[in-house]
Amino acid sequence: MRVAITGSTGLIGSALTRSLLADGHHVLRLTRGRTAPRTADGTRSALWEPGRRLDPAVLDGVDAVVHLAGAGVGDRRWTAAYKQEIRLSRLAGTRTVAEACAEAARPPRVLVSASATGYYGDTGDRVVTESDPAGSDFLAGVCVGWEAAAAPAAGAGVRVVHPRTGLVVSADGGAWGKLFPLFRFGLGGRLGSGDQFWPFISLPDHIAALRYAIDHDDISGPLNLTAPAPLTNREITRAMGRILHRPTLAAVPAFALRAVLGEFSEGITGSCRAVPDGLLKVGFTFRYPGIDDALRTALQQGQER
Repeated sequence: MRVAITGSTGLIGSALTRSLLADGHHVLRLTRGRTAPRTADGTRSALWEPGRRLDPAVLDGVDAVVHLAGAGVGDRRWTAAYKQEIRLSRLAGTRTVAEACAEAARPPRVLVSASATGYYGDTGDRVVTESDPAGSDFLAGVCVGWEAAAAPAAGAGVRVVHPRTGLVVSADGGAWGKLFPLFRFGLGGRLGSGDQFWPFISLPDHIAALRYAIDHDDISGPLNLTAPAPLTNREITRAMGRILHRPTLAAVPAFALRAVLGEFSEGITGSCRAVPDGLLKVGFTFRYPGIDDALRTALQQGQER
């Protein structure tokens, strides 16, 4: 199988690339820059730029495209300019990839185009599935546009899947990559009230779910990539202390998070009790459904690399 990936150097893209290569598949990295980098891991690369036409011939004969690229929502404070960058990097990038898929002489059979559980906004303690409506905050609006931007591919008959990703448990990057060092030094604690639900998922389960979506032709549309039982920040904080054998007495009040992080703090103190209804209905099995196993696996994989 031949799979093209944008964002292949990020946390999820790197892990997906390793997984595919280990099973003998071929990976085409769609990278940004002036020249395509040379690779030593058996992958090929091609250049692309969000908002600029991608030559459909690049995707001709590719079996699947996994589109993960986009400006990180937690990388910088949300100024008006950076919010625009977050939005445009997702909408323009997705439309660029989707149009190339649609125009390819031999289009891919599936486009897995990233989204996030931020689609639902702050849902309190209400359980939400893929059938629930979008929220009304900034990230929810981004996710709505993000998913809609894949329409050219769907209109051309390409199966489109939107994995709405939760918080990926990994020591190698993402939000959790920033949490582990704090907890190791005994500085970890609940954020805000601690009552907000965090829809977590282990990195191995996330990669397995992406590959499941690629391989199963009966999967399309939104797909929550979260563990079956989301926990509150307070419960996750206790688990972090338990696994790392560190105290978790520290607590960061919501007003302090707002002062430091600005509007982005709402994504941390907001609650999303999203469950993977779609994955469970199609028979996907989680290897690490509980937070303790997810944390142990993240630590083990971090040590191995």
